[in-house]
Amino acid sequence: MKGTPIDILLVEDDQGDIELTREALKDSKLNINLHVARDGVEALAFLRKQQPFEKAVRPDLILLDINMPRKNGRETLQEIRSDEELKSIPVVVLTSSNSDEDITKSYEIGANCYITKPVGFDQFVKVVKTIEKFWFTIVKLPSR
Repeated sequence: MKGTPIDILLVEDDQGDIELTREALKDSKLNINLHVARDGVEALAFLRKQQPFEKAVRPDLILLDINMPRKNGRETLQEIRSDEELKSIPVVVLTSSNSDEDITKSYEIGANCYITKPVGFDQFVKVVKTIEKFWFTIVKLPSR
């Protein structure tokens, strides 16, 4: 056993990036459960334990893409930060956008950090492993 489970909610609409993230976390020394929501609407339903996510767990960390259908990452982050029950969950914006406007707006509405997705597989894996190491071995997170 790898210790206490760590729950990560990945909010991502791109299947390739979902698989890359799964692959990057596969060999983790930590016991990580990766949950996936394909857009902001699904993410908020998961976080609020609404149908079909009534049995969802509160994640220790949210990895949030900016550009998604139905409800984008900025709108989703804004709702998370305005919800008393959810606002303490750390949110890492992990997106392909490196626009100054997206970066500034994300921090203004409460992102804990902003990371631009690298293009290559090896670099993407390295970034995800760095996120994992930082948030789960260095940072002290609030208890659930």
